[in-house]
Amino acid sequence: MKIKITSDSTCDLSAEQIEKNGIGIFSLSIILGEKSFKDGELSPQDIFDFVKETDTLPKTAAGSQDEYSAFFAENLKDYDALIHFNISAQASSSHSAACKAAEEFKGKVFVIDSKALSTGQGLLVLKACSLAEDGRTAAEIVEIINGLRSKVNTSFVPDALDYLHKGGRCSLAALIGAKVLKLHPMICENAEGQLIAKKKYMGNMSRCIRTYVEDLRAQYPEYDKTRCFITHSSADKELVDLAKRLVAENFGFDEVCETVAGSIVTSHCGRNTLGVLFISE
Repeated sequence: MKIKITSDSTCDLSAEQIEKNGIGIFSLSIILGEKSFKDGELSPQDIFDFVKETDTLPKTAAGSQDEYSAFFAENLKDYDALIHFNISAQASSSHSAACKAAEEFKGKVFVIDSKALSTGQGLLVLKACSLAEDGRTAAEIVEIINGLRSKVNTSFVPDALDYLHKGGRCSLAALIGAKVLKLHPMICENAEGQLIAKKKYMGNMSRCIRTYVEDLRAQYPEYDKTRCFITHSSADKELVDLAKRLVAENFGFDEVCETVAGSIVTSHCGRNTLGVLFISE
């Protein structure tokens, strides 16, 4: 059985990973003022400049049922089945639209709510690619992936809460308190795919990232050693290098991949946000 793996662009995988695994990417849209762009057409700096100039966040747009139908039809060519990964249904209506579109293909298209975003979603996409390469059927892959979703650590630490506040995910009181006390929350995705503040760190970002990685190591003593993502929104090089060193000291991953978050994710978290993402056992 030839199986095609596809995903919303919010998986934040690198161009090399996408090409190597033959992954089809459905690009969500981001709107700056009156202009609409596909995820990937803008740089993080474009987002930061827009927010600085307008004091508002970009708007994001989910895919429509018709757009997913056309995407599935194109990517099903020469394949027996297709498995598509959506950003968490708690964050976007894309999953609902994709599910409706999948009904048109008589059981050949399987749609998965990743219950994650960014490379938390990407980890599941790459796992599905490996399973397909091993000869698993589409139904088997879907069952295995659905069982893994709750084991994906999708978490990150923002440098500032301004973007979360503008997006309605942080109160004004919390924003002011964070600035005064130099607080940085650990934001993570729960089992339902909702973003929640799990704990708070105090001090500069270097100190926070150090404690964050140590906390992850304590929380996840057993983990899938295949790969880990260090994903950030144009974070300072010193901060990224520190995270890489701490991950190397605390974990034993076969591969540590650095990725820069795409436009959709960046528009909601702001510059210098950094996360360490992997699958636990």
